[in-house]
Amino acid sequence: MHAKHKISKTKLIDMVGMVHSSYYRKPTNGKKGNRPSKFTYHSKKGPISQDGVIESVKSILKHPFIDCGYRLMTSYLKRDGYTINHKKLYRIMKEANLLKLEDRIDRSGSGRKFVKFRKVNTSRPFECLEMDIKMVWIPNAGKNAYLLSVIDVHTRKILIDLFSFSIKQKQVI
Repeated sequence: MHAKHKISKTKLIDMVGMVHSSYYRKPTNGKKGNRPSKFTYHSKKGPISQDGVIESVKSILKHPFIDCGYRLMTSYLKRDGYTINHKKLYRIMKEANLLKLEDRIDRSGSGRKFVKFRKVNTSRPFECLEMDIKMVWIPNAGKNAYLLSVIDVHTRKILIDLFSFSIKQKQVI
């Protein structure tokens, strides 16, 4: 139209009421931002593909009683030698359907005090041990049973299990 009536593009854009930058902008047909990197650095193995990171995440999640989110998983992977960001791990876990977004706990407004320093950095096995007690409902007995586990923090292996309807202080010590 501007060639036919000999009006400049600038005047035509002003007449229409359009912003100049939106006229000259060429839309991109993809996601915003830089392309995500395809490799993650490991201190011993060097660059590792995303599939290798997914396998490491799955091997950590395979352990019994470990069901953590992407932030705690980031600290586990960093301890294992990966140089990885929690945002990158979130993207990788989301693409592999390893995030449990529908099972999230809404902690807003709750007055409970949660553990503030739960990431324990260890350098060798048996440096730090943790105890975990789970209550398990037994339908046949009609009451709760208790599962006491002693866990090595470094290897995340369960050293001792005690399953009973009542656990006394002597058994814990």
